[in-house]
Amino acid sequence: MTEPQIVVGILSGKEIQFSFPDEFISSDGMAISGIQQAVYRKGKIYWQEKEYDELSFIPRQNTSSFFELQDVTIGINFHWERKEVQRFKGELKIIVEDDKLTAINIISIEDYLTSVISSEMSATASLELLKAHAVISRSWLLNKLRVVNKLRVENGELRVTMQPDNAAHSPLSTLHSQLIKWYDHEAHKNFDVCADDHCQRYQGITRASTPQAVEAVSATRGEVLMYERKICDARFSKCCGGAFEEFQNCWENVRHPYLIGQRDSQTENKLPDLTVEAEADKWIRTSPVAFCNTQDKKILSQVLNNYDQETADFYRWKVSYSQEELSELIHKRSDIDFGKIIDLIPIERGTSGRLVRLKIVGTLRTLTIGKELEIRRTLSTSHLYSSAFVVDKEYKEEEEEQEIPSRFILTGAGWGHGVGLCQIGAAVMGEQGYKYEEILSHYYPGSTIERQYK
Repeated sequence: MTEPQIVVGILSGKEIQFSFPDEFISSDGMAISGIQQAVYRKGKIYWQEKEYDELSFIPRQNTSSFFELQDVTIGINFHWERKEVQRFKGELKIIVEDDKLTAINIISIEDYLTSVISSEMSATASLELLKAHAVISRSWLLNKLRVVNKLRVENGELRVTMQPDNAAHSPLSTLHSQLIKWYDHEAHKNFDVCADDHCQRYQGITRASTPQAVEAVSATRGEVLMYERKICDARFSKCCGGAFEEFQNCWENVRHPYLIGQRDSQTENKLPDLTVEAEADKWIRTSPVAFCNTQDKKILSQVLNNYDQETADFYRWKVSYSQEELSELIHKRSDIDFGKIIDLIPIERGTSGRLVRLKIVGTLRTLTIGKELEIRRTLSTSHLYSSAFVVDKEYKEEEEEQEIPSRFILTGAGWGHGVGLCQIGAAVMGEQGYKYEEILSHYYPGSTIERQYK
């Protein structure tokens, strides 16, 4: 295998503003520099008083030339969402997609990974952590390209983002009072990956890559995680909360032996059965020993970029809603009117204590929802930190409807889905002197490292 190129979707809109500090060559042979604007008009790209079906720009020479895109949104639907100007190496391509324009960056996979490492974490992180992240990001990407290309060949199109569980017979079905969805990374028809956290956070060369980030990618060039001669689907999240979740509890009902439930510790190996409600309740309300159970700002700053550090609580957290806030939120997020919320009842938990299915009981409607991301989306204006939470209810005695809680308090654990590598836990391991091979072996038991290309 030679080093692949990756096609990354950056942003979409009715118009796209971009600029070339150095000369780029357009697809119709024009030498272009300076500030540019492309506009969507009646199914076409309108640029410099001409119409195009597709438009691309490549650097004049294979140098350090870059282009800039204005108003790129980062942290889409997360609590720290914002817009910024971003810089990218490689080719810029503009296409028409769903009655608007989409800007795409075509770049070598190793350059892409250097940016991902810098974007996902501070590039000042320990070298071993950066090496581990380079390997899993490359593995996840090559695994995804293999799956997506197979789907394109077999089906001529990609699977939709939303998929029903067997219990619900269509993506929007509420048969049997149950709505089960999961969201995966196969929703992009015209490019391989997007640039936000839905896939892997990619911001080009907007943030400086330190020599360590470059070294980490270079030192592991072509290396991927393998299990039984297949590239691993190497998932990762910010903080597991002390225990790993299993793949099938978050996505498709397929079990991967290298993505199994275990404790995020080398000293405390015993993990309670967190699928049992009493054990999960105790686990979440306490603060067990784990690699990711740290308040060390030096370590956290390696993993959490400035915008992520706006979130102070991640290992254990609390969210409180009044009856009015929660009923309005659930109505808005699910588009289902439950009336007043009477209860939130855990139906099924995974190996980390994360809820796989949650029953929402209202005065007008009762419905069980899942999987973890659907639960997190329904119970937050963006995304709840995780679905590993327990619920306490408060009542006002003077009110007529004493069976209706006046307030719901969610006490939770972790940040993200908790499957695969725990970024904060891996940062602690790196600081404690573990090598990247040991970090990967901890988070992906049974996997091996192999080089796919030189």
